[in-house]
Amino acid sequence: MDSSAPQMQEAEGCPVAHGNEKDILAESSLTDARILAHPNAYYTAMRHEDPVHFDEKLGMWLVSRYEDIAAVSRSPNIFSMEKGYQGIYAGGFADEFKAILERDGQGFFPDAIMSDPPYHTRVRRLMDHAFTAHRVKELEPRIAQVVGDLIDKMADKGEADAVNEFAVPMTIAIICEQLGFDHFDGHKIQEWSHAVTAQISALQSREDMRKHAAQICDLQNFLIGHIRDREQNPKEDMISDLVHAHAEGDPDPALNFKEVVSLVRALLIAGNETTATGLGNLFFILATQPDVAKLLYDAVDNDDDRLVTRFVEELLRIEPPVRGLSRMTTEEVELGGTLLPANAPMLLLFASGNDDETVFECPRKFDMERGNLGKQIAFGTGTHRCIGIALARMEIKVAAREVAKRLKDIKLAIPLEDIRYLPTVATRSLERLPITFSRR
Repeated sequence: MDSSAPQMQEAEGCPVAHGNEKDILAESSLTDARILAHPNAYYTAMRHEDPVHFDEKLGMWLVSRYEDIAAVSRSPNIFSMEKGYQGIYAGGFADEFKAILERDGQGFFPDAIMSDPPYHTRVRRLMDHAFTAHRVKELEPRIAQVVGDLIDKMADKGEADAVNEFAVPMTIAIICEQLGFDHFDGHKIQEWSHAVTAQISALQSREDMRKHAAQICDLQNFLIGHIRDREQNPKEDMISDLVHAHAEGDPDPALNFKEVVSLVRALLIAGNETTATGLGNLFFILATQPDVAKLLYDAVDNDDDRLVTRFVEELLRIEPPVRGLSRMTTEEVELGGTLLPANAPMLLLFASGNDDETVFECPRKFDMERGNLGKQIAFGTGTHRCIGIALARMEIKVAAREVAKRLKDIKLAIPLEDIRYLPTVATRSLERLPITFSRR
């Protein structure tokens, strides 16, 4: 393990991140690469010593306890998603970023879903047209086929990059099919996804912003061509669902063009980026924790769908794809014993909430029989809970099942200390994950 990473030790039978908590808070920041890669001791120190902690390098208040995250999520008018998102977006280069998109990307389209009620309520209701339970359920056989094809491509090689040869192409293929893209460049979509996610990373340089802005212009030009086509020629896909969504009885019953562009962009990016991160975490755990891997193999071999479902839920709890999302206070307010001023930028650390020992007993232990597993907040909670949660869960579940059926002896192909993560506070995404395995 990386010598700079917190070591794990047993405390009354529970694995916990070891370190001097006061020193960790005083000496570290979420902007530090070693903390981004190995954050749990930092999370624990915050929950114990300073649960609403001001990270000076990041310039944000970090909310670390489950109960405080839940309180913020219940009060969207006091803790604004819209202001928080706008505050972090483009990392201090917002005006220049917008100008580039206006010039080369057919416009700047604010993220409609990253808004506050009552506007958010309307947008969310219209977005539901693209996520019917019927649509998601019908997808399961197709997801299994995509997974099987990807595994067959790499199985006989005995080695692969689980992120870039499996997780990313799988999630891109699924969301592109659902959006109705007959032809797409998976590598380009991966670049576009990183470019969009970088806008909420809080770690983007001006040079990076300009490069990413150019990529987002390409993305928007690609999407707008499809959107204009669906306006005249609707199909059975998510873009058509959004273009022609209609809410009976609503004074503003349809999405406008800017809203559609922003939502299709959000579906493409969130529909592959965070789920691919979850799949990377799946392979990492299977490769590094043989006892946990055995739980999945036993569940699959016994055709126990309930246990496979619970395995995925515990995976999402213990290694959530989304680290945290931003908010901003709209007034002076007390949270977790800390008085926050109006317009205070915040980051809700869902990953820390899932690691809170006051809610999840022995949180660093993989335990899929937890009585309160349904309380995990990998997809957020409250008004802004992820709208694609059912699809993401299904993709990870089907992938876990098919991998267990088809591959065995999954191991890391590089030393643990060589594992690297993308530089962002929003997610904890592996850059790559070389593994070895054999056919089962």
